[in-house]
Amino acid sequence: MRTTRIASLVLALALPFAAAAQQITVSAAASLTDAFKELAPRFEAAHPGATVRYNFAASGTLLQQIAQGAPVDVFASADQETMDRGAAQKLVDPATRANFVTNSLVLVEPAQDGAGVKTLQDLAGPAVRKIAVGKTATVPVGRYTRQVLEAANLWTVLEPKFVQADSVRQVLDYVSRGEAEAGFVYRTDAAIAGDKVKVVLTPTGHTPVSYPVAVVADSQQKALAKNFIAFLGSDAGQQILARYGFGKP
Repeated sequence: MRTTRIASLVLALALPFAAAAQQITVSAAASLTDAFKELAPRFEAAHPGATVRYNFAASGTLLQQIAQGAPVDVFASADQETMDRGAAQKLVDPATRANFVTNSLVLVEPAQDGAGVKTLQDLAGPAVRKIAVGKTATVPVGRYTRQVLEAANLWTVLEPKFVQADSVRQVLDYVSRGEAEAGFVYRTDAAIAGDKVKVVLTPTGHTPVSYPVAVVADSQQKALAKNFIAFLGSDAGQQILARYGFGKP
């Protein structure tokens, strides 16, 4: 009998903790990695018992994972197109969708011994042998890149030089290590690389780089997921994102 009472007491004590302890999984575009990692402890401090778990990758890859049943609560994409596909497939709750930051596309080269690229046309010269680009099927920065180069009538010309990357961070790595003479990344990624890369150009001719976020339709923690999205738009959240170079939505 005493054992039963002890077990009941333990269970009674554990129940409030179980009710309070909540975890959300946030699948976010690779370019958000550093900023979102700083956001987590601030959000958790404001929501006692809550834990944020992250999954970073190319936006298209993350959407594929959600479609395949990955347990995700919040999806943050680096482009509107990927989120549109998520909405069309009923993978996200459209009522919760919000734009929370903007970014800029830049052309970078290695900071040391770069090819001296100054214009998009320079990419066609012999000094540039490899150009790192995101895969257009899954990586938003790759689609922005294609828009820019097609507008300049350079996509087909430069295609033989392309080194395909699985995320914007992989593009950055290729250029940082000197494995490509040039690459297209976001301004925030170039800033993260510090003195390893040099921004040589901010191209035009692409759709605005705008990041949407939404609650995943199958989330088991919808209330907490909505709170996370609200935090992204709050003054505290926007200040952290701004420190990493992101612009206001």
